[in-house]
Amino acid sequence: MARVVGGIGASHAPSMEHIYDAGEEVRESEEWQPLFGPFKDVATWLEELRPDRLVVIYNDHMDQFYLDAYPTFALGVAAEYPVADEGFGARPFPPLPGDAKLGWHVARSLVADEFDITICQELEVDHGVISPLPMVDFSEGEGGWKIPIVPLAVNVILHPLPSPLRCWKLGQALRRAILSYEEDLRVVVVGTGGLSHQLTGPKFGRVTPEWDQEFMRLLAEDPESLTRYTYEELIKLGGTESVEVVNWLAMRGALPRDARPLVQAYYAHRIMGYGLQTFEVAA
Repeated sequence: MARVVGGIGASHAPSMEHIYDAGEEVRESEEWQPLFGPFKDVATWLEELRPDRLVVIYNDHMDQFYLDAYPTFALGVAAEYPVADEGFGARPFPPLPGDAKLGWHVARSLVADEFDITICQELEVDHGVISPLPMVDFSEGEGGWKIPIVPLAVNVILHPLPSPLRCWKLGQALRRAILSYEEDLRVVVVGTGGLSHQLTGPKFGRVTPEWDQEFMRLLAEDPESLTRYTYEELIKLGGTESVEVVNWLAMRGALPRDARPLVQAYYAHRIMGYGLQTFEVAA
């Protein structure tokens, strides 16, 4: 039987890609070390944990999906996932390896659990996946990507959005799907997005560190309290684009209640509240 052995919540942003691609010297600079340094700790933790698969809960930024047909939840069931071209050419990474068998199992389980999933046999992943993952799962000198993924996209773009409670329940259903898989796999669930950022209007660039850190505290100690927030409240607290935090909430829903944070980091910089939080699961 498969097991959920850990969880990761991480911000995603094009800025993370630009700094990563600029090289290690830039990543280790005084400006960016507060963000990229903790990702090294997560990479070390993953190496020690040795998961067999990553289920990555993220949101697409109109690279695979568009406003004419935007699914509420979409699941990848492919053998590999190419990197999307977000307007400046695709980043020079090989396609991410997938696990079609596990993906189909999760799809069947979620549908049986009354989640109407869009099933994607072809899926390009954008910075929702490809901005945090290279820092914890890619080695240029050791064959590239190390851990196959199953991507699960959540709509936080086109209203009506699935409620925070619905995303929490999605995580719980995902946990049931993983635990019912017959192969002995160790799975880490990843939720990417947020934290506070506002990319439009008169409050452009507003960051709210106090709320970001309170969100991370609640996610660890009382995650179900976050299911009672409305999107209007989340937008007022963290900005329009901060609604991506429901991906973290879905990740937390896939973990046992007694999961506890291990690596935690927060960095409010420029127009973004960057967060990073890993959860360890008792054996």
